Amino acid sequence: MASTSYRGAPYYGADPYRSREGLSTRTAAGSDEIQLRIDPLNADLDEEITGLRSQIRQLKGVAQEIESEATFQNDLISKLQMTLVRAEAGVKHNLRQLKRSIIQEGSNHVVHVVLFALLCFTVVYLWSKISRR
Repeated sequence: MASTSYRGAPYYGADPYRSREGLSTRTAAGSDEIQLRIDPLNADLDEEITGLRSQIRQLKGVAQEIESEATFQNDLISKLQMTLVRAEAGVKHNLRQLKRSIIQEGSNHVVHVVLFALLCFTVVYLWSKISRR
């Protein structure tokens, strides 16, 4: 099987697998296996792999930081929700006690207001009588 090596020609054989300059494939004799050969001229793949590994380490560190921050935020939100529930229960309890005390002492409060008004009226009346003399 002959294959053409120039660009733009129809692909026969293993050339459709050619992806870059420096990479070429060939079929093994009498086998369905494909062998890959990398040209050493364009073989800065080790440097690329090393760079990718360092980027992966950095991304892993960022992901771990995001995870720890998310855990911290979730814990904080849970604590705030519990505090809010407790505060709400306390407010409801205090409102019930306030309503109960208003109902029990409501009539007594009105009596105090009426007595204060009578006292003020009496003081003003007596003062006006004394100031005329």
